[in-house]
Amino acid sequence: MERDEEDASFVVKGSVVESETRKPITNVQISVNGGAYTTSNLSGDFRIQAKKGDELTIAHKGIKTVYYTIKDDERITVEVKAETDQDEGVYKRKIAMPFHRIIDSADTYLKTDAEKSIQFITEALSQSNSTKQNAEAYEILADVYMHWKQYDLAISNYKISLQNNTLNEVHLKLAKAYYKNKDYQESLQAYQNINDASLSNYQKTVYYEGLGDVYKKIVQLDIAISNYKKGLAIAEKHLIKPKITDLNSKIGEAYNESGKLTEANTYFKNSLDLASQENKKRAVEEKVKVADFQNDNMAYEDEIQLRKEAIEEISELQTDTIIDNESALTLQKQNYKIGNAYYQQKDYVNAVPYLEKSIAEAESKEDLLVKKDAVRKLSETYRDAGNSVEALEAYKTYQETVDALYVKMEQEITQAARFNKNITEKQNRITSLESDRALTQSNYQLSIEQSKRQKLIIYSLFGGVLLLLVTAYLMYKYIKQQKLANNLLALKSLRSQMNPHFIFNALNSVNSFIASNDERTANRYLSDFSQLMRAVLENSEQDFIPLQKEVDLLELYTQLEHFRFKDKFDYSITVDENVAINEFQIPPMLLQPYIENAVWHGLRYKEEKGKLEINISQRSTDEVIIAISDDGIGREKSKSLKTENQKKQNSQGMNNIKKRVAILNEMYKDKVDVFIADYQPEGDKGTRVVVTLKKD
Repeated sequence: MERDEEDASFVVKGSVVESETRKPITNVQISVNGGAYTTSNLSGDFRIQAKKGDELTIAHKGIKTVYYTIKDDERITVEVKAETDQDEGVYKRKIAMPFHRIIDSADTYLKTDAEKSIQFITEALSQSNSTKQNAEAYEILADVYMHWKQYDLAISNYKISLQNNTLNEVHLKLAKAYYKNKDYQESLQAYQNINDASLSNYQKTVYYEGLGDVYKKIVQLDIAISNYKKGLAIAEKHLIKPKITDLNSKIGEAYNESGKLTEANTYFKNSLDLASQENKKRAVEEKVKVADFQNDNMAYEDEIQLRKEAIEEISELQTDTIIDNESALTLQKQNYKIGNAYYQQKDYVNAVPYLEKSIAEAESKEDLLVKKDAVRKLSETYRDAGNSVEALEAYKTYQETVDALYVKMEQEITQAARFNKNITEKQNRITSLESDRALTQSNYQLSIEQSKRQKLIIYSLFGGVLLLLVTAYLMYKYIKQQKLANNLLALKSLRSQMNPHFIFNALNSVNSFIASNDERTANRYLSDFSQLMRAVLENSEQDFIPLQKEVDLLELYTQLEHFRFKDKFDYSITVDENVAINEFQIPPMLLQPYIENAVWHGLRYKEEKGKLEINISQRSTDEVIIAISDDGIGREKSKSLKTENQKKQNSQGMNNIKKRVAILNEMYKDKVDVFIADYQPEGDKGTRVVVTLKKD
């Protein structure tokens, strides 16, 4: 653990002033062990990458050179004397001003208590007396949001920081925040707007690494590899060891995705060797990553060997390091992957003990996700080994784990909503504080001008009116932004209500197959359902997705429903040839509830076999029509068959859809229209739902 702390680098912030006059000194040369290098700016401030134990050298023509050993990452103040002074050069850490003490406190709680950190930043902003201090406070605030994965808020606050003071490091952070928020084009633009000639060597390495990450995400792999190699060349030239390891690993990943396995293997071997020379945690991280590469390419023996080595090293790390369940470096995950590798080789005898170890570790760490996967794989292993009794017992445990996981996920959704609400409230208070301070300062300046310039009172009044207009405009913008934030929160809340309902119905279907001892059908259905669930979760955070994606989801979902009720209805999905399907967007999971209603409340109760038709046609270049028609028993007859609880649940589900459509239309100017009517006048009247989509 001590070795990890010594190897961890951080940004040292400080300033250089003349000891007697306290005036800032610009262009002072600051270097670390003859490697990293920077200069102080016009305010005498500097930032430099270093780690505990490094020696700072502060040199400038006309002053005595100062040497200082880094003890931690607190802000430092360097006092220097002129060369003519007979005394030795003086270096000492001054007691920070209240603002800096508050900022340091915010930084201390950044990774452990987001709300407390934001509270310190709010206090710091109330005491800020310069744009430079404002910039630093908003940068730390954005860092808090980055750590807690509130990337949209991080983006906003990095922008405010840059408005107050332009720093290359903050520009790089902003580009990374866009990347984390999956705004890849904005991230690319942010990187391209940076003047790389003005960056330090370390920042250039980060710059090219960031560009490589973005191009890799948008699957321009050749450009990604080119940028990674540029960053690697700079890191190797200036001995930036951690980045040399990281970039070798990322180049290996990019080559692997390109299908160039020989090149990928070469760079992964480099990263593995380099990581072994760093701290233990970094070394085992790289072993796990290379093991994943071996798994992708079915080199199971090499994968198993690496993971067994990793398990030994993780066991040592756990004695003095807390490893959370989200980390790849957990014993339960590595044991599961070893068991899976043996399973892929059909070595069931060796697969079983590792899967059992994974389950035991997962239970002790309360890691239901890994336990679910390990128990299911254990069931498959017993099944393929011909041990049906053990396989069935493991599958029952799998079902129980899925149920427990579902409950836990509901709790986590509630906790996340509460956390987001608290964070949003604190951000709103900071926004209000900034507006109030701007108004207070403006009023103060106005009163000073009135006392000094009595003859210009008319102009002062005019200025006051103008100020009120500006304030009103700012308040209007703030209210508009708040309304948008509330709408987005409402959309997230509605989506979070829809997905558990959808999962619950699907798992009921699996349960019915299991109850009828149709294990093969249940496994097949569960496999298709997992594919659908993955796609649903990937789209769950988006307001709109391409219509083609929604059609693909509908095909998979309708196939699953037909799989269970094949004796109740047939279905068809028709897309007219003239539909420009790639040009339209649709809210995710908008159509699925209507199909679910058609099957569960209409066709399921029909005496003879029914028909479900989904037709997509284009009315004009700007509108597409999606018609969902069924010849089921109809809405009125369906209501008469429901219990009071079912009526209430169905009403709530349809209300959620209406609320989603209303909010989306308010945000995107009537983009979606839904019309519901009977499908036919007599007999089983059925239902026809017509959804109209409009282009932006």
